[in-house]
Amino acid sequence: MKTALAFAVLALFAAAPAHAGVTLSFACDSTGKGYDICKAGADAWATKTGNTVNVIQVPNEPGDRLALYQQQLAAGSSDVDVFMIDVVWPGLIGAHLLDLNKLVPANEVSTHFPAMVQNNIFNGKLVGIPWFTDAGVLYSRTDLLKKYGFQGPPKTWDELATMAKKIQDGERAAHPLFQGFVFQGKNYEGLTCVALEWLASFGGGTILDTNGKITVSNPNTVAMLKTVQGWIGTIAPEAVTTYAEEEARNVWQAGNAAFMRNWPYAYALGQADGSVIKGKITVSALPAGASGHGASTLGGWQLAVNAKSKHAKEAVELIRYLTGPEEEKRRAITGSFSPTIASLYKDPDILKAVPFFGSLYDVFVNAVARPATVTKAKYNQASNAFANAVYGVLTKKQTPDEAATALQTQLARVKGKGW
Repeated sequence: MKTALAFAVLALFAAAPAHAGVTLSFACDSTGKGYDICKAGADAWATKTGNTVNVIQVPNEPGDRLALYQQQLAAGSSDVDVFMIDVVWPGLIGAHLLDLNKLVPANEVSTHFPAMVQNNIFNGKLVGIPWFTDAGVLYSRTDLLKKYGFQGPPKTWDELATMAKKIQDGERAAHPLFQGFVFQGKNYEGLTCVALEWLASFGGGTILDTNGKITVSNPNTVAMLKTVQGWIGTIAPEAVTTYAEEEARNVWQAGNAAFMRNWPYAYALGQADGSVIKGKITVSALPAGASGHGASTLGGWQLAVNAKSKHAKEAVELIRYLTGPEEEKRRAITGSFSPTIASLYKDPDILKAVPFFGSLYDVFVNAVARPATVTKAKYNQASNAFANAVYGVLTKKQTPDEAATALQTQLARVKGKGW
């Protein structure tokens, strides 16, 4: 969605007359069936309270969405009352968001994962309430694992490469477009998430250490880059460098890939009626690299209130409803969105709908955080530098050694005199 068009849509929604109570504008989700599930929750609250919620369909890609939010907020606009914000955005837009510390009861806040609550504190303000968490996971085709003699999903990246190649070669006799492995390889924030998983699993660190020291140029980083570069054109299509979440999911859900890296939301879509892979999916932790363990990047989204909202009281009531246990449970069952309330991971209805929530609970809780806290307002620049370097390797415009060295230099330039 182009920025000008997005502004026009925002203005249209903001101008819509209220049928009763107040009218709130809610910039929510667009990925998968996120918009429909989001709207259902907002509509339920509106019916219950006599208010109206206009749910705005925002750009799919987080970077485009953030840019739109930043322009709106920097202009002091009150057009949007409630924002769905990424886990790495509090430091970027927190100055424009309402402090929820005294507006949301402490006993409600404390039900959410403590690390996610802490992540939403900006300059002492609580600027968001956790809504759903995310961590990268591996999707595998159970029917194809069985067909080609594998006992279960791969435990290491080397195993994944071997298994993907065998399945791909076998399936291409009847399906020439079949791929071994698809993931988010486009040059955007999603690639930062994916590449951070690769980096940590190879023992290359997490781009920066907790003190802000740049650690990315090391032999393990180079080894990781060499490995992933070797996937392109062998087990992953060259077009994977144009894939975001939905492009990868579309290939996978059409039955054209053996393995996929994605977020939990893709499970409910793959298991939906009419899906050609329904009943043929298993979800597991991402494979281990040279470090001997796997790693998943922490994702997740929060709900925040525009400090300029003309209906702050109602906006806070809306996010309290949407982040409550009843609504988080509904979203988990209907959309496989990972709850941020720990007790829901033992809920039998949720575990029946999304079995891997139980077995992968530790993956969600211990996911690797992107260095947003350390880099503060410079996070976007640091993330872009990392994604650019990895993208250069995936597209074979740089060697792994060149990319690692150049990235160290670029990050030092971004850091300047400090984060």
